[in-house]
Amino acid sequence: MRLQFALVVASSLLCWDGAAVAQAVGQFSFALTREGQMLGAVEGEVASFKGLAYAAAPVGALRWRPPQATAENPEMRTAYEYGAPCLQPSLPGASEDCLTLNVFRPFGVDGPLPVMVFIHDGGFVGGTANDPLFDGAKLAQAGLIVVTVNYRLGALGWLAHPALSEGGSGNYGLMDQIAALHWVHDNIAAFGGDPNNVTLFGGGEGATSIALLMLCAQSRDLFQKAILQSLPGRARLRPVQEAEAMGRQFVAALGQEADFRVAAPARLLAAEQKLLAKSERSFAPAMDGILVREDVATGFAAGHESRIPLMIGSNDDETRFDGEREIKETLASSGESSDELRQLYPDITRPSERAARFYTDKVFSEPVRLLARLHAATGAPTFRYRFAYVTEARRTNPDEGHGRELQFIFGAEGVPGAGPLTWGDREVATRMRGYWINFAKTGDPNGPDLPHWDAAGDRDRLLLITNDRIASGDDPWSDRLDRLASESRK
Repeated sequence: MRLQFALVVASSLLCWDGAAVAQAVGQFSFALTREGQMLGAVEGEVASFKGLAYAAAPVGALRWRPPQATAENPEMRTAYEYGAPCLQPSLPGASEDCLTLNVFRPFGVDGPLPVMVFIHDGGFVGGTANDPLFDGAKLAQAGLIVVTVNYRLGALGWLAHPALSEGGSGNYGLMDQIAALHWVHDNIAAFGGDPNNVTLFGGGEGATSIALLMLCAQSRDLFQKAILQSLPGRARLRPVQEAEAMGRQFVAALGQEADFRVAAPARLLAAEQKLLAKSERSFAPAMDGILVREDVATGFAAGHESRIPLMIGSNDDETRFDGEREIKETLASSGESSDELRQLYPDITRPSERAARFYTDKVFSEPVRLLARLHAATGAPTFRYRFAYVTEARRTNPDEGHGRELQFIFGAEGVPGAGPLTWGDREVATRMRGYWINFAKTGDPNGPDLPHWDAAGDRDRLLLITNDRIASGDDPWSDRLDRLASESRK
């Protein structure tokens, strides 16, 4: 489709006074933010602004420091291309200079519009908001602003070390996310967005980040709703002493303790990979006593989270192509015997499939139910779901289950990670997006032409999205989840 570019002379439309301005934003792909003048691209019904810096490049003296404000720039800048992904192995163009976000908005529609901010998955060591799967155009067409955020990863995002004490050791990736939310609060009106109607959504480690932001005093007033997709809700976070011990191992692997803060990026990645080969959780959020004070489940049990409308759910299959080690570790740590697994899953004959099902239930299904119950008990609107739909083309040979719902929410087709959709698949995707969009607009996913979604409440209801239908109901897995929950309390 042909791209259109709308040039606007700033002095003829807007008066710069140091604040974000939103006049006529619905008709032009131009925005005047606190940092300067941005020119976006228009494709069809959506204007996009890509690669917008929300903080200064965390390089040189700013490496392993809290994100710093960007400088104002009087020149008009184009925002046609994504910025670099954050530094990680095997991703072309990855860079330390990566603290950028992308904004998608409906073209020709005036605000204020609801805002959805997406935090990507990737084990805290990989992934990028620039993935074509996360193009926000289809969501934006429904009258929303969509923001996708890059944040520091791996050792650069989560290294804890006694020498890094400014602003708290480690958790730089979480600091980045908070800085991005401040940017949204200060600037989204320039794109027609409502800074007082912001919904965070994301899956996996993106969902973990959002849950931590719900528990964090520094971010509490920066968003009003949350959607947690496939959250490993009982995962234990490392105390800062353990994280710093891992940090010392990283520096030792780097082999230059005296000047590790100026090491070349290639050396950082090589040392990082040595630790990740031993433990996939070498770099992740830690309890620093400042931003992160408790595990997610502990914080929700104490009612410490923001009491905001919440959608929370998981997939009926949460396995990944590279997740065999995680499955084995989960099974080993649980102490479940082969006979006990057969009792839990009498209809599954293959031991490997039983182990994968146990992993899904133990790490995702039961913890998600727990967090839904705890949040509903605070009186906040809470909606739980389970996504079990498989595209018609993959039903004889299903792909990995973790993250499968993202294609349906974003509506992506013809890009890596998103296969073709049939008419029936698109109908399910339209309904899925409808729930997410309604929730972002009002805090309630229900709307015309959608099967009714019962709130979780006392009845422990959930929305089941299967190959056959979409409907609220009682959880058919409740008995075995009860057993897993009782074991988790031991």
